[in-house]
Amino acid sequence: MGILKKLASQTAIYGLSSIFGRFLNYLLVPLYTYHFSPAEYGVVSEFYAYAGFFSVLLLCGFETGYFRFRDKQQLGRDVTYSTALIFVLLVNSGFILGIALFNTPLSAALNYADHPEYVLWFSVILTLDAVAAIPFARLRAENRAFRFAGIKLLEILVTVSLSLFFIVYCPKLHAEHPDAGLLYFYQPTIGLGYVFIANLLASALKFLVLAPQLTGLAWGFDRIVFARLLRYSLPMAVVGFAGIINEMLDRALLKYLLPYDMATNMKMLGIYSACYKLSILMSLFIQAFRYAAEPFFFAYSDKTDARKIYAEVLKFFVIFCVSIFLLVTLFIDFFKYFVGEPFRSGLGVVPILLLANLCLGVYINLSIWYKLTDRTLMGAYVSVGGALLTIALNIWWIPLLGYAGSAWATLACYASMAIVSYGLGQKYYPVAYDVKRVGGYIALGLALYFARDYAAVYSSLQPWLLSAALMLIYFLTTALWERRLWIRPTVVFCDKA
Repeated sequence: MGILKKLASQTAIYGLSSIFGRFLNYLLVPLYTYHFSPAEYGVVSEFYAYAGFFSVLLLCGFETGYFRFRDKQQLGRDVTYSTALIFVLLVNSGFILGIALFNTPLSAALNYADHPEYVLWFSVILTLDAVAAIPFARLRAENRAFRFAGIKLLEILVTVSLSLFFIVYCPKLHAEHPDAGLLYFYQPTIGLGYVFIANLLASALKFLVLAPQLTGLAWGFDRIVFARLLRYSLPMAVVGFAGIINEMLDRALLKYLLPYDMATNMKMLGIYSACYKLSILMSLFIQAFRYAAEPFFFAYSDKTDARKIYAEVLKFFVIFCVSIFLLVTLFIDFFKYFVGEPFRSGLGVVPILLLANLCLGVYINLSIWYKLTDRTLMGAYVSVGGALLTIALNIWWIPLLGYAGSAWATLACYASMAIVSYGLGQKYYPVAYDVKRVGGYIALGLALYFARDYAAVYSSLQPWLLSAALMLIYFLTTALWERRLWIRPTVVFCDKA
């Protein structure tokens, strides 16, 4: 259990920073949904959906490639790092130049001809974030979790602070004291644009803090290292791009596939995106786990008990994810206040999206088979298959079911990818996952979720008290099923005595 504790401690460091940071960032959701209309929030959601796609294209999978080859003695850690960094810099320089040259027609094509600055500002954000990803990967590989977490938190704090300043404080100051000197930095006509400006300034500060690590460029560019990185990373980029299709495409398609006029479609997009944010606890745990688990899986792969440890990791991962699912769904009457009242009509998609994210987390655990066996191309096939399923189901279901169709498509995609990945993994890198136990925890969570509505009809308990009782049942059942963990430390202690 020692190695699991180490992974848990790394996840905790990334997780606490991610939880705190994402919580601060999550405060932007009520800020936006209480200050902007659903249609305006739809604009923000659309741009951040595009950001997901470009974050993959502008990195080309070199983040994971760096993890794979940094410890290869014949390559060298420093040269691998500088080669990856130089390539990402070149790609992003070309991207920002292209945006600057073709900004006007591109903005018109996206129906933002009146605000071409949105496209330009957002492209700079994407560039800064993509280049920063390689130094961040190095911090993770060197187990410098506290510095990683500190920089991430700084970025989020600045984003939240500037958002509050531009969206809340400055309009109020402008209304009460229009001649105030502080308003030199504020123009009321920018309005929604301050969402992007706050993000841009925070990304620029993050880039400056990471600047000392850019001195690694002096180690040079090695063609042999680059060829190996490219061969390994490009399939990973396909995997990442397909993953973004699964995660973000719904918000890009809703604008065009919902059977209403464009204004109503943007409103529905805003409602769906706001409710999607209520699955934040599941998402941030998966993100924190991913930060810690990816280097861990690679570093531990040559140990004799690696496969046993991987099986244990999946089981405890599911236990924690199911508890998050129950926390949000059983107490949805509290979580709903994180979005403005006009957005709450979409709360019905929250349980579906939470289950979808749980399946995504299971898939991330199972995907080690193609990363550790260098079968990244096969992993790409799985992801592309999931992406094609996502596209097909969204095109089919959105006109019929509205934005609920997107939620069901997301769940169907991630569940199918997890099943396919499990089957292929058992062929190429067999791990004795406790499928019955993992499935049992998910089934228990679903049963308790459905039991709440049934029990509420016959129970005199307050809804929150009933929800707390159901959560307690889950924790007690988990403790009973995993009671060996409570027994083992005692036995070891007695042996040593």
